[in-house]
Amino acid sequence: MNLLPSAVEIIVGILLLFGGGELFVSGSTALALLLGIPQIVIGLTVVSLGTSAPELFVSLISTIQGNDAIAISNVVGSNIFNVLVVLGLSALVVPLRVKSRLIRRDLPLLLGVSMAVWGMASGGRITWQAGLALLVGTVINIVWEMRTASENPDETDDIDENDRATPAVAAAKLAVGLLLLVVGSQVLVRGATAAAVGLGVSQTVIGLTIVAAGTSMPELVTSLVAAYRGKADLAIGNVVGSTLLNQLLILGLCGVASGGQGLEVDPVMVSRDLPIMVLTTVACLPIFWSNGVITRFEGGILVGLYCLYLVEQVLTNTFTSAVDEFRFVAIVAILPLVFVIIVWQAVRWHWKRSA
Repeated sequence: MNLLPSAVEIIVGILLLFGGGELFVSGSTALALLLGIPQIVIGLTVVSLGTSAPELFVSLISTIQGNDAIAISNVVGSNIFNVLVVLGLSALVVPLRVKSRLIRRDLPLLLGVSMAVWGMASGGRITWQAGLALLVGTVINIVWEMRTASENPDETDDIDENDRATPAVAAAKLAVGLLLLVVGSQVLVRGATAAAVGLGVSQTVIGLTIVAAGTSMPELVTSLVAAYRGKADLAIGNVVGSTLLNQLLILGLCGVASGGQGLEVDPVMVSRDLPIMVLTTVACLPIFWSNGVITRFEGGILVGLYCLYLVEQVLTNTFTSAVDEFRFVAIVAILPLVFVIIVWQAVRWHWKRSA
């Protein structure tokens, strides 16, 4: 089977999503600045909503077309990519200082939501009732973010004047970005589905890797640029906010759109990928606690963990005979060592602080 057309569609879809996400983020940020919303809240809500738009359109269209596997795996894969790659690479660019509200409120909330989604999916389906509950959680979270925006005024950073725009320009960026996101998501889903059929690979794996990485490009670029410009609030807030919205808003909408039958969840995702998504959030807890800074070393650890995840995905679908050996080494040796290093970093900092 000729896979060239599918590959072209995937690339074109990713490029359209990338361009649409950039315009959507720019327009959203400009409108938020016009309303005087603090930068950390912009990252957690407006920018994260804009950068999550590709995941939203891809998953929602996949649900409407009956491709439940791509709809759910795109969200789960994007969340794993966001925490490990986007956050890790951003910290490699420049160490990221973590605001106290992220440690006290947003990261524990993300962990709780991730565990709740895992529990909802454990029965093999995400029902429309579960989707509705997630949408209610979305509204509560956004209202809470806005109401607590000024509780730590000393943590608010200055806004770059280059981010400002007139209401007309901001609205135009939003409109064009939205159009590119709609078209790009349709092209990407069509190409990814065709590629999965042609390669004999499950749609779940395609969604966890190619589609997830493609739809996460806006988050990656936004956070890298924000980190380079010294806007750690936007870089970290974008990752945490996008990961939250992926589960609350996107899975919620997909669950409601699925109707009475609900979203079918692959058993492998319940037993492997959803737990990994939860564990990536758990791994961030000691990292965020250590001196309130994500260092380059810790960023490298996060990226390395994603490389392990990709290797496991490749071995599962190509060299099945080596999967069990790789998992044994990872579970018995690599992951415990990484956990000890991360915890030791946090404990050592607290010892120094109390000395």
